[in-house]
Amino acid sequence: MFKSLTSMFNIPNLLTIFNMVCGICSIILSLNGRVDLAPYPLFLALVFDYLDGFVARLLKQQGELGKQLDSLADVVSFGLAPGMMMLVIMTYGIYYPENPHIWGLIPDHMQMKAIYTHWCEGLISGSDINLLPLVSLFIPVFSMLRLAKFNIDTRQSDQFIGLPTPANTLFFCSFPILMSAGFDPHGIQQSIIDQLTQPWSLVVIILVMSFMLIMELPLLALKFKNFNWADNQMRFVFLITCLLLIVFARYWSLPIIVILYIFISIIDNITKKQSK
Repeated sequence: MFKSLTSMFNIPNLLTIFNMVCGICSIILSLNGRVDLAPYPLFLALVFDYLDGFVARLLKQQGELGKQLDSLADVVSFGLAPGMMMLVIMTYGIYYPENPHIWGLIPDHMQMKAIYTHWCEGLISGSDINLLPLVSLFIPVFSMLRLAKFNIDTRQSDQFIGLPTPANTLFFCSFPILMSAGFDPHGIQQSIIDQLTQPWSLVVIILVMSFMLIMELPLLALKFKNFNWADNQMRFVFLITCLLLIVFARYWSLPIIVILYIFISIIDNITKKQSK
């Protein structure tokens, strides 16, 4: 029995558990109106998600249990958590459209929580039904499908087929970060954010990104078997560009990085096909 427990609670599995706990913390923050803080536990979940696999390979503790735990944790952290984040944002945008900037410099999380609670009560009672925010549930549903597909797809050893759930989560984490950045209310950046966060704009974005998760689109895996430039040219170009974007684009770096990742992967696929 002790041996069974130690194999279950080994270091890689504990890191996977920390990943899921971070996802739960993000969900709690979102449902309490603190969507401005909800992305940060998910950034920590991304670190744990990377470390569990790395440590498992390092300690030679890879196994079927760890693989299944990793997917279950990812459903919470990279499926349900961003879905709840967008659900609260969409609810607020529908019921409080006269505030185009949502937070600005001071997060009005109590008002956001009150509006989300009002929507939930109306949904339950049937007195004030607006089903549009439920589109956000496409994120956890398609993330679950993506992760299940990944577990049985033998083609994904050196590349991904479909958008990885962590990349999708990073993309959606950019929304509350941009919305709480405190841009000039009359500036071009705030105008772009206002348009992107309109409820119907979010519906389109959520549907497109959700279907990207299960598309038969080969995407670059950032796993280095060696560090030769010739074998990893696209990976190096992507990582260097990411660092530059973080420095110079700041708040806008997250969505740009995800879009750039898709774009570079497509170029990499075309280049490989032409070289054959």
